[in-house]
Amino acid sequence: MTGHDHTPAPGTAGPPTALVARRAPATARAAVLFLHGGAADGRTRSRPWHLAAVRMRPFTGAVSAALSDDGVFLGEVRYRVRGWNGEDADPLRDARRALDELAGLVGDVPVVLVGHSMGGRAALRAAAAPQVRAVLALAPWCPDGEPVTQLRGKDVFVLHGDRDRTTDPHASVAYVRRAREAGARAGVVLVTNGDHAMLRRGGSWHRAAGSAVAALLSPGAPAPDLLATAFAATGPGVL
Repeated sequence: MTGHDHTPAPGTAGPPTALVARRAPATARAAVLFLHGGAADGRTRSRPWHLAAVRMRPFTGAVSAALSDDGVFLGEVRYRVRGWNGEDADPLRDARRALDELAGLVGDVPVVLVGHSMGGRAALRAAAAPQVRAVLALAPWCPDGEPVTQLRGKDVFVLHGDRDRTTDPHASVAYVRRAREAGARAGVVLVTNGDHAMLRRGGSWHRAAGSAVAALLSPGAPAPDLLATAFAATGPGVL
């Protein structure tokens, strides 16, 4: 989540689809969708070569490598514009559209959403969709008053750098506590010396994300010790 960009977009229609397939098995048993970051405000067209989108590519690779079979669809949510844009919540609209398109492709399979920064906020909101089983939020943007009731009965895990100066790690801790009170199975890990861009100790971020998604897609709800193991290399443990 970066600052402000008020340049009007060259068009409003956006891309024809909101879902970009990165791995599409013939028959999928589950799916993982990745949502990259963006800006608080910005109506310029979102492009796949923007840094926020490129930053998520290693996570796609890490998750793919961590999965034990090839029956999991991997895809990215393609945004129309770069910003959240207040009540328009543009990336949330795109995430919902991508989930609809995914259902048309692979049917009713459990979905894990992996989102960074603004994409983390969109993923946590989009968890209201019944097919979403879990959310892995990376340094999410969790402003005061962000809703949590949609997370009831879901698995929610947050990974946030303790030196993040763009989104607030303490806000993530508070958000997870409220999510638990709302009935989510939620945990948070603060990555020691971690930054918002996830470049410092990048390998730890990637390995933890891959292990966490594999645990979230395992049969039944992931046990706390599984998630503790997934996050062991990043910091003090699951809170």
